Amino acid sequence: MYRALLPEGQIDCERYDHTDNGVELYDENDEFIAFIPYANLHALADGDLYTESGDEERSIM
Repeated sequence: MYRALLPEGQIDCERYDHTDNGVELYDENDEFIAFIPYANLHALADGDLYTESGDEERSIM
């Protein structure tokens, strides 16, 4: 799972595709969720960054 970080919030997706002008986000059923222009995309992060593993804490921002 991936997480697109935007100025207005976040969108979770199962996969994404790069295009010339941005990224296309898809859910677990391979259905289109959203198109995010690169100018509006702050980051595209692996969802595992947001899960805690043991006692280790990690800053992602």
